[in-house]
Formats: sequence, C-alpha cells, structure tokens
Amino acid sequence: MSREIRIAPSLLSADFAKLGEEVRAVIAAGADLIHFDVMDNHYVPNLTVGPLVCQAIKPHSTVPIDVHLMVKPVDALVPLFAQAGAGIISFHPEASEHVHRTIQLIRSQGCKAGLVLNPATPLAVLDHVLEDLDLVLVMSVNPGFGGQAFIASALRKIEAIRRRIASTGKPIWLEVDGGVKRDNARAIAAAGADTLVAGSAVFTGTRDVAAYRDAIAAIRGEALEAA
Repeated sequence: MSREIRIAPSLLSADFAKLGEEVRAVIAAGADLIHFDVMDNHYVPNLTVGPLVCQAIKPHSTVPIDVHLMVKPVDALVPLFAQAGAGIISFHPEASEHVHRTIQLIRSQGCKAGLVLNPATPLAVLDHVLEDLDLVLVMSVNPGFGGQAFIASALRKIEAIRRRIASTGKPIWLEVDGGVKRDNARAIAAAGADTLVAGSAVFTGTRDVAAYRDAIAAIRGEALEAA
C-alpha cells in the first residue's frame, strides 16, 4: 500500500527579507508543511530565528508550521512556540533532561510532538517513548547548517525506524531532513520516510511560485515512485 508523501520546505534556505512572501509562494506551489529551523548557537553552531518570527509568518501559512528546535535547554521555548502558532514541535533528546516530560509538555500545549535523531544518535532513545510521539525526524546531516550533503547511512536508520513504527500500529510520521533533493528522494521514500524536508532543493532558481512548484513536484514525484 502506498504511503502519503509530504514535502516540507525549510525556511532556512528562504529569503529572510521576505519570509511571508516565501511562505505563501511555497504553499501555493504545493508544500504540505512549513519547516521552521530554530538554532541557538549553543546546541548547534548557528543562530537563526525565534518565536516572534514564527508568530510573524503564521498569518501567511495555511499549512502546519513544523518547528524543529535545535536548542538546549528546550522546555522553556515549547510554550512560546506553541503560542506563536507551531503545529508540530520536534526536539533532540540530547537537549532535554527528561525526554518523556518534554514530549508531554509539547502535547499539553496542543501541538504534535516529534523527536529528532542526529546521525550518531542511537535508536535506543525511542525504546520507551515511540508510542507517545506523532513524528520521528531523522537528521541525514549534522544539524546546524543548510546545504550539507546527505549522509547515506541515514537510509539504514530510516528503514529500522520504519519497522519500529509499523510494530506500534500507530500513524507516526517519519520525517527526514538534510541534503534531501530530487536525486535521492526515491531512495529516502523507499527506506520508509513519508515526510521530506527540503531547503536549498526548493528555494532555488528564480525564487517564484513556478520554480518552487517544479522543485516540489519533482521531489514528490520521485518519492511517490517508491512509496
């Protein structure tokens, strides 16, 4: 049975001088989610955007805002992003003293909860929390910067997580972020992913709806061949 494929353009690669316009453009081009990367120059070596920016783009978005917190500590920011309009909030287990508590905090704020696995994060972190999650995000690059090359060993991790999700019988999304593009979308979907984050592969070319539509359709088309 084929899986639904969702494409989540990452605003990390958008034009920050006109974020509202960029959000509207990629949604018109077929985006299913808006991926919102939050970096703190502490957990990761970069500094990006906070709740005020999320709040500012919320009126421009008719799809869920998928907030990826690359911050440590994480709990204090969860309510702020929920209030700012996040639909999904994902965090790294290394950034929380109590992973289960953070998951419950996110859900108590009315958001879907996701856990993010870095390339070297073992799958054991899912052992006692998988059924409490709405989403697992596999990083196929090391977090902190856009435009990195896809780490091929992530495919084996995606396959293993897909088996774990299947064993729960729950509709947990399996998202992949890092170096996703048309050339590898089919392999990523074949491994079991259903939600693909794409930054530089979408926000490219002439930066208009037509270009974004072509990029999103190409990634989705390749993924659907394997889903």
